[in-house]
Amino acid sequence: MALDRQQLLRGGPAADADFEQYVKDRVLMTTTEKAFSWGRSHAIWPLAFGLACCAIEQINATAPRHDIARFGYEVFRASPRQADLLILAGRVSTKMAPVIRRLYDQMLEPKWVISMGACASTGGVFNNYALVAGADKFLPIDVYVPGCPPRPEALIYGILKLKSQIEGRPDESWRERYRKDGIDIKLEKRA
Repeated sequence: MALDRQQLLRGGPAADADFEQYVKDRVLMTTTEKAFSWGRSHAIWPLAFGLACCAIEQINATAPRHDIARFGYEVFRASPRQADLLILAGRVSTKMAPVIRRLYDQMLEPKWVISMGACASTGGVFNNYALVAGADKFLPIDVYVPGCPPRPEALIYGILKLKSQIEGRPDESWRERYRKDGIDIKLEKRA
């Protein structure tokens, strides 16, 4: 039933009930925390960073065929101080791990990490001293995207999983998420 403003202004019991229904249909109530977490989860800014072949699939996820812009995640930032998501796309060498850690430390809170591909998650098919067997040895990982290399759809699915995590725990930093005072993981030097 369409309500006329004049009918609502005249008042009376019928107009009061209709006005309450009119307001319920048009007003959204929420908390500030939920509004912030909704905005934060729909505006993730990844760091423009790639290590190996998985980075090509990451780039492909921004192409028109897959288009992560429809989720609001296409703004790849060149500076870690402007990004809040680090996607480790590819194998991590022992020389590159401290650089990645420094980039992660320069990112502002809250920040998240996606480990993309078998190499970043477990070391992949490479079993040698030059590569780190899993990025969780030096970074807290929020979402793992499996595959060698994972398809762009898999990365989009991982980002959507991260989005639901952000909406569920809006203001937690990585220290609260992983119950740590500081990162205790250090890369050991090999002789």
